[in-house]
Amino acid sequence: MSLLLTRRRTAAAVLTAALLVPLAACGNDGSDTEKDGAASAKPSDSAPASGAPAAELTVLAAASLTDVFKEAGAAYEKENPGTKVTFSFAGSQELAAQVKQGAPADALVTADTKTMDGLSAETGTPTVIAKNRLVIAVGEGNPEKVGSLKDLADTKLKVVLAAPEVPVGRYSKQILDAQKIEVKPVSQEPNVRAVLSKVELGEADAGLVYKTDAETAPDKVDAIDIPDAENAVASYPAATLKASKHSEAAAAFVAWLSTPAAQKILQGAGFQQP
Repeated sequence: MSLLLTRRRTAAAVLTAALLVPLAACGNDGSDTEKDGAASAKPSDSAPASGAPAAELTVLAAASLTDVFKEAGAAYEKENPGTKVTFSFAGSQELAAQVKQGAPADALVTADTKTMDGLSAETGTPTVIAKNRLVIAVGEGNPEKVGSLKDLADTKLKVVLAAPEVPVGRYSKQILDAQKIEVKPVSQEPNVRAVLSKVELGEADAGLVYKTDAETAPDKVDAIDIPDAENAVASYPAATLKASKHSEAAAAFVAWLSTPAAQKILQGAGFQQP
């Protein structure tokens, strides 16, 4: 009897152990599944589906881009939700000074290649995104009957130009010197918009500006075309800044400026294709 009792007790113990093993396994599976579920619920760190990384970009841009870049910036933000583009407009020489002084920015667009080339240590490889030409801006109705560059030599005419260190001022000097026309401006302005403003306000009879700038004030100024043979072509290079804290997003914006969508906006404002 003793031996039989012992065998029964042993069999019962083995059976109990066999039943407990699956239960323990089931408990472990449930725990692991819960942990895996928690891990899979973590938010993804990948870039947004729109393509360009979300960022707040600051773009330094030539004054002559003021109107068109506001439109372009809005279009870019619409295409890339989560990205905000803020522009700082000034003469290209002022922008160059800001870059050299370490102003926080992500990209730069100047109105000439010379200024951009002088910043090669601070920028990525530039790409020309647009071109422009000069016109003579005069008061609405052209009250002084200005017809050509030669008329600007009339000492009775109040002519305003951009300073020679400003791209549009340098282009102005280039075309006047080529035609051997001597002009004594009543003032030399820090950027093209300041030149245009003088003519708009009647403080000057005429001024040399970009064609696109004259087109922003059709009710206040008239534009006298300058023949191509006597004109200059302004190129607008764009580049990322090496000091940018959003280099990938800045590169995406600069690349976008050469896309059909951006070019349509630029050319719609009177800029020529690069």
